[in-house]
Order: sequence, then C-alpha cells, then structure tokens
Amino acid sequence: MPLITLDYQDASTRMLSPVAPQPDHSKTFVHYLPLGATVLLLLAPHPSVIFVVVKYHLLTLEEPLLLFVHLAAIYTLSFLAFSSLIVCVARDPGPVNSVDEAGRGEGDGLMMSTVSDDVDFNGPGKWCRECWAPKPERTHHCSHCGRCVLKMGNVDPLLPPFSPLTTTAQITIARGLGHRTYPAFVHFLTSVTLLATYIAFVNGSALWFAFNNVLAIDEAIYLHELSLFFAGVIFALVIGSFLFYHVYLISTNQTTIENLSPFMLLRHLPPLPASNNAGRILSDPPSEHELTYEQRYIVREAHGAIRLYDIGLRRNWAQVFGWERRWGWVPRLLHGGGSKGDGRSFVRNPRSDDMLATLATELVKAGKDN
Repeated sequence: MPLITLDYQDASTRMLSPVAPQPDHSKTFVHYLPLGATVLLLLAPHPSVIFVVVKYHLLTLEEPLLLFVHLAAIYTLSFLAFSSLIVCVARDPGPVNSVDEAGRGEGDGLMMSTVSDDVDFNGPGKWCRECWAPKPERTHHCSHCGRCVLKMGNVDPLLPPFSPLTTTAQITIARGLGHRTYPAFVHFLTSVTLLATYIAFVNGSALWFAFNNVLAIDEAIYLHELSLFFAGVIFALVIGSFLFYHVYLISTNQTTIENLSPFMLLRHLPPLPASNNAGRILSDPPSEHELTYEQRYIVREAHGAIRLYDIGLRRNWAQVFGWERRWGWVPRLLHGGGSKGDGRSFVRNPRSDDMLATLATELVKAGKDN
C-alpha cells in the first residue's frame, strides 16, 4: 500500500468547487468597539441639543415653530446617517460568486466562480492566490475580510466582520467598501457632515445671542452651546474633508486603492516595444521592483493623468449612484443603496490605451538610458 496517494483533480473542477474555509474572523466584542464608538458619537450630542433648543428657542425666544424646524432637521439627518450605516454593516459589499443550483445569489456564502476559457489568469491581477479563484476587473483581496471584494475601495474600520455558518464552510462576509456598499458609505459621510454643520450653526447662533444678552440666558446653557458648536465644527471639517475626497474619487471614477497605488498601472500596460532588449530588461508587464528611480518617477507622473475608468463626470456619477427603476432615486435619498451594474466589468476611458502605450515606450526608453 503506498504511503502517499495523490488525488489528481481537473483544474476546471477545482476552479468551480467551493474554496477552502477562510481564516476565522468570529465576532467578539473587540470587533464591535469601532461601530459602538460611532453609534455613541452620533447619539451623544442629542441630550445637549434638546436642552439648548428648548431653553433657547422655546423658553427664551418663545418660538415653538423654530424649535420644531430645528428638531425635525436634526433628527431627519440623524435618521439618514443611521439608515446608511445599517446598510454598510448589514449588506455584503460585493461577493465574487455566482448563483448556484439552489438559486442562491450574492451574499449567500458560497464562493463559486464561473471560469471563462478566453481569460488569461496568469496575467497580473487576474487570479487571487489567497482565495484561489479568478478576480474580476477592479476586484481586490481584503486581508481584513478574508476574501475578494468587487470594486474594493478600502476596509472601513467602523464596520465589523460577520461570520455566518453556511452549508459548505464558514465564510467571512466582508464589511468594507465595495460595489454594493460604496454609495451607502458616501451617503453616511454626507449625512454626518450635514448633521454636524447644522448643529454647529444652531449652537453658534445661540452662542452669539448669549454673548450679547448675558442676563437673558441661563448660565447652565453656555457650556452646552460651546461644546456643541466646537464639536460640530470639528466633525464637519474632518468628515467633510473625507467626503470631498470621495466626491473627487467618484468624479474621476477611481477607488481609494487605485488613487493611492500608482504602480497598479503596470498591470494594464500593452506589450513593451521591441527595444526592450536594449539596456535594462523589464518583464512584460514589468513589476514595481524592477523599475529604476527614473522609471518610478515616470509612473507616478503618468498616474495623475491616466484614469482608466474616467468616462466623464455625469457618467461617472451615474455608474455609482445611477438607478434603472422609475423610483430608484428614493433609496438613494434614504440610505444610498448600491452601485449600478454587476461590479465585474467596467467601461474604459477611450484615451487610456494610447496613454498606456506612451507610458510603456517611456519606460523602455528610460531603461535604455540607464
């Protein structure tokens, strides 16, 4: 009897079979600390807000209508922030799987992938060596989540991992930014920024009135107004800056990873010119560690000009926040929803091919000079 028995399995069968169980990311209280801190920060101002608007608008100014308007605006924005936060936590950001025979679709835990015969999985970024499965376009493996995510941006530390036990294996469902959660995340940033700005405005006006009418205001209200005003300004500046960064990413059709990783352009380069044989020899396509300092500088400069998926401002926003049904804009206002399309294929910038060809020529020329 042989000591070792080798089980030769057809490659196509291995690709279509469920992947091995991913590392266990079981839920513990530590995973919920960032989310709990976020919820606490959203709820903490409300007792002071109610105290200020009641003491100032109702008892001092005697304007109950203005009191109602401020409370309605503040709690509407709070509801919108919580609704999009729930979507980010509860929804799978972008499963790289297909529908199985039982009719289960995205987010049901089976990491099944259909393999196309005309795709070269040996190319850079086409095959995930962690999941051991094909990677669609703009898909990246999330080490925090333990699997690949469609159109992955980055992992949001506010969102904890979730580990359901499926019939095949315990698959960690990602809780990051992906194709199906990115609009909800931008909606959350927008709601929090508007909420912080509105609270800062209400308490700033109340604080200004208090400075000019010292005898008409209760001394206990000063600390609440001052604290809420500065907290609102700080959160509006911090979260607002983050929001404007993502507005820029949407307008140029980039993910956070694509924007911060200039050397990802190398995997999209066309075949290098024949003069690659002269001077410094590069792989085809080249790897980052093969480049000289001058070649790295050329790639970084090209990264600011070559936007592979930029198809115009209006179409970029439609790709993220677009809808197909008649009343599809309603979920966008309530919780952000998910992006349009399947998250696997994207329209390319028609000018990117010529720019990539120019970049390949410049890299070879810089290698010859060195």
